[in-house]
Amino acid sequence: MVDIAQFQAYGYFVLVTILVIGLYAYIYHLYTARKDADGIDYEEFSNIALHDDIGDAPVSAISDDEEK
Repeated sequence: MVDIAQFQAYGYFVLVTILVIGLYAYIYHLYTARKDADGIDYEEFSNIALHDDIGDAPVSAISDDEEK
C-alpha cells in the first residue's frame, strides 16, 4: 500500500520531470524559431540595455524612407 509520503515523492518526481521537459522544449523552440514572420531576429535586442549610450551604434538602422 502506498502511504501519503511515498505518493508525494512520486508526484514530486513526476512534476519535476514534466517541468524539465517543458523547459527544454521551450529552449528548443526559442533557438529554432529565432526569427518571426517579418524576418526580424530579436536576439539582437538582448544587449540593448548594456549598449544604451548616445554614441553607441543602433541595433537596427532606420533609413529615411522607413521613417515616413
